[in-house]
Amino acid sequence: MESLSSTQKYLDEITRLLARIEREEAPRLAAASDAVADVICRDGLVFTFGCGHSHLPCLDTFYRAGGLACVSPMLDDDLMLHNGAAKSSRMEKMPGIASELFRRYGPTPNDLVVVISASGKNAAPVEMCQCAKAAGVKLVTVSSSAYVADGAQLLALGDVAIDCKVPHGDAVIDVGAAKMGGLSTYASLFILNSILIDGAQKALARGVTPPVYVSGNVEGGTARNAVLEERYFGRVKNL
Repeated sequence: MESLSSTQKYLDEITRLLARIEREEAPRLAAASDAVADVICRDGLVFTFGCGHSHLPCLDTFYRAGGLACVSPMLDDDLMLHNGAAKSSRMEKMPGIASELFRRYGPTPNDLVVVISASGKNAAPVEMCQCAKAAGVKLVTVSSSAYVADGAQLLALGDVAIDCKVPHGDAVIDVGAAKMGGLSTYASLFILNSILIDGAQKALARGVTPPVYVSGNVEGGTARNAVLEERYFGRVKNL
């Protein structure tokens, strides 16, 4: 029997992980989507935060076709890869950065904060969680239980804590002395999109139309999106 290719193995790992999250984290996914629906219904914002590669789900759910217009990523160049990847990895471990970022974006109890970090132990994501809790803002955390023995804190800090279940070290395909094929981006994006979509559907069921962008490349899309841009301009700082 022919062995599986690396591509097939990687696909199997991704789909197996996402199915496991959907199955095992269902109660927490539902609780997080309830929180999203609450924010939509009271015209609040969903603030998202992640460092390094964990900021990618935050970007993917921001200002895009099929995305909620009330999503506000908390972005800082020093914690992202494009402004010095090695530097960002070191700065994520430095205290004091997240508290300044939280102060600049200013989440309130009317809002929701989602913090994403697979390892859940570095200073910036932990500090962001602490800031949200101190300000009385509901907090959803996304992290992996595989890092708890290493001192991970995010799963203990969240009002709703979702286990993304990625393995220790993230990568899953052997290539000699190391592994390739990380899973954390797929897992976190699936979780974040799931709670936003389900939250939007729950808000709609309560009689509130969720603010959703459509593609600017379909008829009427640009005009529809302009209305949402005007509504959130100034409130969503990166808009």
